[in-house]
Amino acid sequence: MSEEGNAVLLQAIKDLSQKWEQTKDSWRDVKADEFEHNYLERLPNLTARTSTAMEEISILLRKVHLDCE
Repeated sequence: MSEEGNAVLLQAIKDLSQKWEQTKDSWRDVKADEFEHNYLERLPNLTARTSTAMEEISILLRKVHLDCE
């Protein structure tokens, strides 16, 4: 479960990065810079933290499942 969710998350970040690069071709102003700084630059760190949390939850769910058998 976690590996699939992590793969989906990483693909979404990759897709977003590609779309942002295309968008920057036509949106070049202070607001674009602010958007990139305030939101997009934070994504790698947030994604890594989310991936770690997803893995920890997956481990806990496996333990719960085994305990319920």
